[in-house]
Amino acid sequence: MAHFIDRRLNSKGKSTINRQRFIKRYKQQIKRAVSDAVGKRSVTDVESGEQISIPKRDISEPIFHTGKGGKRHIVHPGNDQFTAGDKIERPLGGEGQGSGAGEASNEGEGQDEFVFSISKDEYLNILFEDLELPNLQKNQFAQVTQYETYRAGYQTDGMPTNLDIVRSLKGSVARRIALTAADKRKLGELEEELRRLREDKHENTLHILAIEKDIAALKAKIAKVPFIDTFDLRFKNYDTRPLPSSKAVMFCLMDVSGSMDQETKETAKRFYILLYLFLSRTYENVEVVYIRHHTQAKEVDENEFFYSQETGGTIVSSALKLMKDIINERYSDGAWNIYGAQASDGDNWADDSPKCGDLLTNHLLPACRYYTYIEITQRPHQSLWKIFDAVSTAHSNFICKHIESQADIYPAFRELFKRADASAR
Repeated sequence: MAHFIDRRLNSKGKSTINRQRFIKRYKQQIKRAVSDAVGKRSVTDVESGEQISIPKRDISEPIFHTGKGGKRHIVHPGNDQFTAGDKIERPLGGEGQGSGAGEASNEGEGQDEFVFSISKDEYLNILFEDLELPNLQKNQFAQVTQYETYRAGYQTDGMPTNLDIVRSLKGSVARRIALTAADKRKLGELEEELRRLREDKHENTLHILAIEKDIAALKAKIAKVPFIDTFDLRFKNYDTRPLPSSKAVMFCLMDVSGSMDQETKETAKRFYILLYLFLSRTYENVEVVYIRHHTQAKEVDENEFFYSQETGGTIVSSALKLMKDIINERYSDGAWNIYGAQASDGDNWADDSPKCGDLLTNHLLPACRYYTYIEITQRPHQSLWKIFDAVSTAHSNFICKHIESQADIYPAFRELFKRADASAR
């Protein structure tokens, strides 16, 4: 029988195996709680863990009891109110009261829910499960083909620097045990026989001499087995293989004009932070280009994109033109998977919206694998949505989504980046 001992490091007071089983068992409840929590968090708190409340009825375990069969007569001590055959009246209670003596509590401090804390990594794993960049293709290897060195077992010859001492010593021990085990066992038996003969009072000189000769021969034979032999040496074997890397770039375009109130900007930031976490956590080789625009567009860094405050008019085409110029300048060699994500409240100059449609149709969408447009507004759609909606109908790699509140972000995000095989199921 083999015994396996799990010695992986666990955080204090927690069991890794039990946590994994619990999360797997109550995955649907946890996913619903995570989905609800995304819309309630602040922009700076998207990446932390979460406390999940699970109804107690969902975690109760069935219990089987073995009861006594047949008819039984039991006398309970202290019964001075009832006799056999009496009917017990239903306890009196008004609205909001149970059968107890106290009144119903309005504090909600019952035991109807079980609170389970998940870590940041567990939270993000559930958050981005079954999501991927659509239409991602390995266009080519990286600009300079990269090779990955990996362990490929052991070999019997190699460079001294690759000698695995521990593995070689294990082979030495195994070989010496295999070659000397029988002789050592016989040597022990002869030594025990010699000791018995020497303690015997009878004359056993000839027998003792014969045994001593055999013992000397066995010791010499055992001593001839070398401590380590060239047959025992094991060298680490390394090999290389080409490491394909999907080169992808994500363009993030956000409207920061005066028509975008603070709540709308916060919603847009939340969507982009969710997108940024998804990209940085799932893909190692994805570049992100941040473009903010009002009447003019500007490429900015991550911190300025999320936290700087700007106002002004709205010309959406300025951001699309800048995206086109950056693609032509830095990503036009055909080796990149290009993605775009744009967030706006839909406000734009009426004569600028057709320009946006033309830029998308003739320049950006032919170069992009996937482009998403998020409109965050509670007002009726304006000319920009109508143009973009017509473009999405004609192009399968362009999709528009309407968001009214922060609660709509996560469902829309999952629909935008859901895995193809997951949607098929």
